Amino acid sequence: MNTAMIKELRERTGVGFGDCKRALVEADWDMDRAVEIVRAQSGAKAERKADRTASEGLLGLALEGDSGAIVEINVETDFAARSDKFAGFVERAVSHVLDRGADGIAAALEEDRQALVQEIGENVNVRRAACLDASGGVVAGYLHQDRKKGALVCLDGGDSELARDVAMHVTAMRPLVVAPEEVPADAVEKERAIYVEQAAEEVAKKQQHSKRAMPPSVLERIADGIVTGRVRKFLAESSLVEQPFVKDASTKVGELLSAAGARCTAFERFEVGEGLE
Repeated sequence: MNTAMIKELRERTGVGFGDCKRALVEADWDMDRAVEIVRAQSGAKAERKADRTASEGLLGLALEGDSGAIVEINVETDFAARSDKFAGFVERAVSHVLDRGADGIAAALEEDRQALVQEIGENVNVRRAACLDASGGVVAGYLHQDRKKGALVCLDGGDSELARDVAMHVTAMRPLVVAPEEVPADAVEKERAIYVEQAAEEVAKKQQHSKRAMPPSVLERIADGIVTGRVRKFLAESSLVEQPFVKDASTKVGELLSAAGARCTAFERFEVGEGLE
């Protein structure tokens, strides 16, 4: 048994001692053939585990100049997510996105992903990634201590401290868009339909408990008022600039930005496992 060759193969592939020894024996102690065997085994193992749900994991966040990147990498258990090997893969992933953009990240990291599956024995999923360019403005990010929630923010104007505060706010308060007019029309109509049903029920109850019957036109105006108010509230709660700032509820984020002569041009918010079964 050549322990030095086993050690070299481990360093080159990252897989365990036993797997390296078996690959070298199968390859008749030819290092290049052994590497190919390990990689083939990694691919087969990754394919067998591909259907297993991976909803734990970590976020990676990286900043450089006026660009920022964020990634979500999933794994099956929180125990595996806390391992140094998994964390290292996340860091390589976010560095790749920062350098080359988010397109094609899964394909670019597939070989490394397969090797990691072989090493930790769990399914690993490169779920999503985003890269923001502030185009001469300011980009900042915030990553929660557990690396499960985080955000990137781009500002036109302001400084990195303000941008980081806004990223912290986005992480905590989950806005959908920057401003109310950016909320998709279908989302607004879906909410409006719910409010119309609620308003009809509330007006009917009000009529039942009233000592005198109210004209249909009055009931309609009451219902319309309820719907309009709730749609306005939905738009405000969904929009970054209309939300009370997380560090000072007496100030809206839009007011905070305006006072600094800044505006938010884009943001990305990720949370591990969000939307997964």
